[in-house]
Amino acid sequence: MGIVHHAVYAIWLEEGRSQWMRTQGTSFTQFEAQGFALPVSELHIRYSQPARYDQLVTIRCWVEEVKSRKVTFSYEVIAAQSGELLVEGYTKHICTDHAGKVTKMPDEWRQFLSQGKPAR
Repeated sequence: MGIVHHAVYAIWLEEGRSQWMRTQGTSFTQFEAQGFALPVSELHIRYSQPARYDQLVTIRCWVEEVKSRKVTFSYEVIAAQSGELLVEGYTKHICTDHAGKVTKMPDEWRQFLSQGKPAR
């Protein structure tokens, strides 16, 4: 069909989220080193137009909401040359310890993530 498979967008959102953390000066690895994780608890993707094979795209990512135990990241997948919106979506993440128990996010991380609203 010449278009990117719909499941690939979830991977692109993850890459966008990871890059957002790196550009802010940290990483999910540092969060996990402190004994916490942010697994995805919800994923929403709205497809407006398909990306084509070999088409360059830009992933925009920002923090939409931060609560004591969760964070929501929002995304746009944009056609790099035309600037057209291809996909928009969000992921919700719940803070857990390494045993998988839901826990309160450390204050310094909540403050850090709150500074990223909206970093478009």
